[in-house]
Order: sequence, then C-alpha cells, then structure tokens
Amino acid sequence: MTAQTMTQAAQAFLASLDDGQRAQATAPFDTPDHREWTYVPGPRPGLRLKDMSEEQRRLAFALLDTGLSERAQQTARGIIGLEPILGELERVSGTVHFERDPELYWFRVLGTPGAAEPWAWRTNGHHIAIHVTVVGDDVAVTPHFFGANPARVPSGPQEGLRALPDEEDLGRALVLALDDDRRKIAIVAETAPDDIMSRMDPVVDRKAMPSGLAYGDMTDDQRELLRGLVRHYLTRPTPALADEAWARVEGAGLEPVTFTWAGSLEPGIGNGHYYNVLGPTFLLEYDNTQNNANHIHSVWRDFANDWGEDLLAKHYATDHREDS
Repeated sequence: MTAQTMTQAAQAFLASLDDGQRAQATAPFDTPDHREWTYVPGPRPGLRLKDMSEEQRRLAFALLDTGLSERAQQTARGIIGLEPILGELERVSGTVHFERDPELYWFRVLGTPGAAEPWAWRTNGHHIAIHVTVVGDDVAVTPHFFGANPARVPSGPQEGLRALPDEEDLGRALVLALDDDRRKIAIVAETAPDDIMSRMDPVVDRKAMPSGLAYGDMTDDQRELLRGLVRHYLTRPTPALADEAWARVEGAGLEPVTFTWAGSLEPGIGNGHYYNVLGPTFLLEYDNTQNNANHIHSVWRDFANDWGEDLLAKHYATDHREDS
C-alpha cells in the first residue's frame, strides 16, 4: 500500500510539470550521483520549490508526506520554517553566509514510478535529506536526516521554539538515568565531536563509530528509555514502514545495541553534546555543537539497506537471474 501511494503521488507530481521542469526533477535510477547527498546549505540536483507553482508545491509536499509520519511531516515543515528565522538572526548579528529561503528545497525522482524496475525519490535542502527507494511493494527510507538551526530560537516572536526537542531530550533523559558506573561506560569523551561522525558518507563505516554502554548491561528502566529513543527515530516514516524498521532491529537483537554520549550533560545553549545508538544493523547519530551548541544534526542510517541496497540485492537476485 505504501509503495502504491508513493507511486501515485510521484506520478501526479511529475504530471504537473512542464518539460523543462520535468528534466530538472528526474534522472535515471542509476544516475552516478544517486548516493551523493548533503545537509548543508547550497544547491542540489532536482527541482526547487522556488521554481514550482503553488499547485506543484502542493503535489511535491504530498509526495514527501507519503514517506513521513504525521509527526515527521510537522517536523519537516518546522525545519523549513526555521530558514527565515535563521536568516533574520544572521542579518542582525552580521553573520550572513548563505541565502536562507524556505523555497530552497529540491525534489527529485529517479527512475520511473510504477514501472517494474526499482525507482526512488528524494527531498533535499538545508537540514532535510529524505531518501526513499521503492522496489516492487517494498520501501527503504534511509539515509534519513533532520537538523535544526537554531535548535532553540533565542529571540524574536518565536523565542523558545524547538524543531527537534525529543531528539535532544530523550537522549539526555537516558544518560541522566544511568547510575555512575554505567554512565562512565556510556560517556566516552568530555568534549563532543563537531558534527555527526558519519557525515555525508554514502556508506557508513560501522567500525569507526564509538560504542559505549550496551543494552544488555542496562537496567529495565534504562532499556525502556533506549527503546523509546530508537523508536522515536524509527517512527519518522509512516507507521507501516516504522513497524518494519523496528522488526528488523528486534530481529537483529537488542542486547548488543550500545548508547554512547560525549560532551555536556547540561541542557541549554552553549553546552555542546553528542550521542549515538549503534546496533548490529543500524546507527542513530545526534550532534549539537555548532553555533554555540544551538544547532542540531541527527541521522538514521541502515548498514544493509541505505539506498535500498538490501531490497535491490534481493530484486536483482530473483528478477534478473539468468534462465538455467
């Protein structure tokens, strides 16, 4: 059902475009830059919201919404809504480096929606990077990135607004719930790294990630907090896709999943901090250090199924095998 809904939304979006727009918004599934991505400001491949009509924008967001839960839909719009706020903060402080425009988000469809072969769609811009791969009735949704700058609006009409509150609060609740001995294992550094360590790598090096306290070594209450943190990230996509993702996590086993923290335990601007959750099949990363620790980067990666790799391998093994 999810794949069919995405197909219909992608077809409706593409049908609304003229030839020039469609040329920008589409590419072959095997385009060389398929796995290139970024979360910093700047141009992307695809068609910008700025270059769409109001109806085309509606259809573009309708496509985006097919891959997100209701909560994540609001989160994505909140992140986009931070752009003019950030622009005004930078203007007042005299630190303007980039154009901050809520219409600088790009939509792109790779391959042909509804065809027998795999296809994909993506929404990219400052602090939003949604990558969805569709193979038959199956859907993969990682890499999945949300960020927020400012993490907490420091002044103005929307002072105190937070676009990603739970990403921060759930992680801190877990580290503060640890007793001293377990906290010493979970905290691996007094200073947080200056960004998520997986960066924008097409493939994550699992061995390069620090690992701290294992789920299997936590108390029941601490385990519940860790499960809640993982579920928060995994419920960014629609409920059906979230349930599939959680089933894969449970299937690989929760015992070896580790929680790692670095940096300050105190909330508030100026207190840089980082955490990751590292499992046999997945990685969650969160960093809030830039802009005086008021700038969040958070990502969900799947070691086997980023870019739909696992789905594609199964597809090619079954549908493209040579006749004996």
